[in-house]
Amino acid sequence: MHAAEAALSKIGFVGLGIMGTPMAGHLLRAAHELYAYNIRRFPQSLLDAGARRCASGREVARNAELVITMLPDTPQVQSALFDPDGIAEGLTPGKIVVDMSSISPIATKEFAKRVEDLGCQYLDAPVSGGETGAKAATLSIMVGGAERTFAAVRPIFELMGKNITLVGENGAGQTAKVANQIIVALTIEAVAEALLFAAKAGADPRKVRAALMGGFASSKILEVHGERMLKRAFEPGFRIELHQKDLNLALTGARALGLSLPNTASTQELFNACVARGGKAWDHSALVRALEALANFEIGPSAD
Repeated sequence: MHAAEAALSKIGFVGLGIMGTPMAGHLLRAAHELYAYNIRRFPQSLLDAGARRCASGREVARNAELVITMLPDTPQVQSALFDPDGIAEGLTPGKIVVDMSSISPIATKEFAKRVEDLGCQYLDAPVSGGETGAKAATLSIMVGGAERTFAAVRPIFELMGKNITLVGENGAGQTAKVANQIIVALTIEAVAEALLFAAKAGADPRKVRAALMGGFASSKILEVHGERMLKRAFEPGFRIELHQKDLNLALTGARALGLSLPNTASTQELFNACVARGGKAWDHSALVRALEALANFEIGPSAD
């Protein structure tokens, strides 16, 4: 029986960072066997919860029926999958690979083909919701791949997220994530402009934000990232350098498609300005700092 036809109990996880660690923790709490590998420090919390530390991606794939990757960018996913001692070397027919990273849709299609050539199944399943969503198991999960494989993996996804959608074939999940990141970036920029305008005009930006939360301008980004801007709480979160990577995927794809994405491009330039000031590891809500520099005016902390 193929893994896609049976309940999946042995799960592999490669990439235990800010997002991956809580996501893997939810799988352990659901009594799954977890075989994991991390190139950097292995989280003690997962070891204490019963995770089995592996020496390589190959060892993870040998032990698991389903292997999840959660890594920063396309090159890291390619390396984890196909380098010597990587995941592909431990796969046997019928196993499933699920990449939950946010990477190139074009590369995703290539990776899926290579995994399928080994007799295995592949899903791209990037997520939205950040560290907060990862910890709360409320991530939105955008999936590309075969419907049968998606049906088999869905119970695993439900342990990590709430809004789980099969978008289309391999690559479609990553395309949806790029679209998501365009909306998030431009909304952060809009919230930053609005609060900066309000503060410079002499209004209390804290009260302006509260007023806007009850109207048509209300959004999760105004709620969460607006508060970060007011409180100057710019520890990640989701690092600017990662959002830069996602917008680069959008702009590269747009060029290939003959599209103009002018506001995506201008928002990327604001992220670039933050990085020039040493902010690549700031939370992406810190985009407001680039606008503040242009205005020579800082919103400042809110009163409690």
